[in-house]
Amino acid sequence: MAEMHLTRLTDRCPILETVGSGDPLVRRLVYDSRQAGQDSLFFAIPGQHVDGHDYISQAIEAGAPALVCETIPATIVPGVVYLQVANSRSVMSMLAARLYDHPSREIPVVGITGTDGKSTTTWIMDQLLTCLELESGFLSTVLIKKDIRPEKNTFRQSTPEAPEIHAFLREMIENGKDIALVEATSHGLSERTARLKDVFFHAAVFTNINHEHLEFHGTFEQYRSDKANLFRALDRTAEWLQDSPWPLFGVVNLDDPNAYYFLNATKQPLLTYSVENREADLVATDLVPSVDHTRCIVHWRKEAREVTIPLAGPFNVENVLASVLTVAHLLDRNPLDILELVEQLKPLAGRMHIVSRETPYVPIVDYAHTPAAYEKLLRLIRESTENRLIVLFGSAGERDVAKRPMQGAIAARYADIVILADEDPRGDDPMGIVEDIAAGCDAENGAMRKEGRLIIELDRRVAIRRAIRMAQPGDVLLFLGKGHEGNIIYADHSLEWDEARVVAEEIAAAGAAAKGQGTS
Repeated sequence: MAEMHLTRLTDRCPILETVGSGDPLVRRLVYDSRQAGQDSLFFAIPGQHVDGHDYISQAIEAGAPALVCETIPATIVPGVVYLQVANSRSVMSMLAARLYDHPSREIPVVGITGTDGKSTTTWIMDQLLTCLELESGFLSTVLIKKDIRPEKNTFRQSTPEAPEIHAFLREMIENGKDIALVEATSHGLSERTARLKDVFFHAAVFTNINHEHLEFHGTFEQYRSDKANLFRALDRTAEWLQDSPWPLFGVVNLDDPNAYYFLNATKQPLLTYSVENREADLVATDLVPSVDHTRCIVHWRKEAREVTIPLAGPFNVENVLASVLTVAHLLDRNPLDILELVEQLKPLAGRMHIVSRETPYVPIVDYAHTPAAYEKLLRLIRESTENRLIVLFGSAGERDVAKRPMQGAIAARYADIVILADEDPRGDDPMGIVEDIAAGCDAENGAMRKEGRLIIELDRRVAIRRAIRMAQPGDVLLFLGKGHEGNIIYADHSLEWDEARVVAEEIAAAGAAAKGQGTS
């Protein structure tokens, strides 16, 4: 169990002022007053919606003997140690690494960043390493793997806060893991959150970058810079871990227009991959896509190999190339040898999940929720759809507003029928969200609404039911945005949700209804 007395834990910490005395034993770092206790150090963190300073008294009532804050409260409770700092989040990251004895110094950590493809790339890398008889752990949007079996990520944020990250890394080491894979989001890499500030990365992987999370970052330039912090972190690792037996390197998607930015963000060696540019180190050509796999030829230097990737779409070819290149360089292997393992890959839950292969139409659940992901996915599915393409989706509330009409325009460009439903409205007006999307549909294809091919049904289950009951043989039904997520978040409650299960239930109900009508 991680434990350290407060004075030792905070030694050399940039403390502005200390009020109170004592040296309690700290076993946990908490930032939620409901988790505070006698063995915890509570961090008062100013947030976007709530300020942790407003919950200091609750943390003390729960037993917290010490706390870190940016402002000393007016009322001081005897027996409690108050540590004032300039930035609670930054100090929380520093102390989390120290409490768990800097786990990222003991295990090579691979960081994967990008707007789309992070979870799938993490999942593919884990499978490849397992095939090579190496033990890997990972943190991703969908799953967390600390021991043998992956567990569902219940945090509703891809990159958890610093205490969880360092605790997970320490647990991976204790469970005998050889390599740690960390999905590094722009929020997690931002200096504002400092979630990954004190993690040493050996490898940095960039998948792509496009319009997303501007409600947090403010501008695309800041969003891009925050993601590039992963590559800048490689130089910090080189400085601190000079005797590491593992290579330090970056892997970059050369097809992305912003590749140059990431290639210039570090002094460490860099490798590139592409499905277009033969100047990349690892290149896939002659792609032949279908709904559930892609055939292609992969080139490495003067060698080439034909491969069938059991995942659909050029975007998944990119994810496979990134994974193969990273694993190969990490282990000093030929990427084409690693490529031989690709046909064993299993898809990630909620990513291009074909819910049923017994229906005359193809129902697919996918997590796509950005304009770029829509463009790639819908274009691919449109090309392989025999009859109509029906797309059902929404957009998250309290998130990037500008992307909503962009989503609508792309859907109207490729789909025959668009159904708009709740995704995660949060505190925003649900109808306002879908009307923002519908405005993009109207701008792209004004006839769609008039012809009844643009449908608004906020209740997501009812919307799914409508999509299934209008399906014809040869149609493809795409249910986008929820993927693996376990709930739909409203302003005053959270609805438990499993998109694939709901789709399966509505398929069964539609089949039973049709059978009943046929025998009546």
